[in-house]
Amino acid sequence: MPRTTRETLTTGGWKDLAFGPFREDVTIHWIQPFEGDQPGIALLKYEAGASVPRHRHEGLETILVLEGIQSDEAGDYARGCYIVNAAGTEHSVWSDTGCVVLIQWDRPVTILEDS
Repeated sequence: MPRTTRETLTTGGWKDLAFGPFREDVTIHWIQPFEGDQPGIALLKYEAGASVPRHRHEGLETILVLEGIQSDEAGDYARGCYIVNAAGTEHSVWSDTGCVVLIQWDRPVTILEDS
């Protein structure tokens, strides 16, 4: 896999990147799409009030909140929070304020209930 870089993500550099559709009111910028057994790495941008329905992690998922607040059933995670969701865990995700997160998935998630 060739080297991939994104500059100044923690200081707002993500604002200059192109985002495309992911889910309603959530957009994505792929840093490394899933390829073979390689994990997927992306930035997700949630508009205020956006959510992702309940889903199961089929592999490890890690999240770093870059801006705003991301929430799930276990709590609220502000800028600088690092979240690890183990394979087999389930939750739904939302952002009342809007947020941007750096996320890495070992494998795609399975949506359990769709809104």
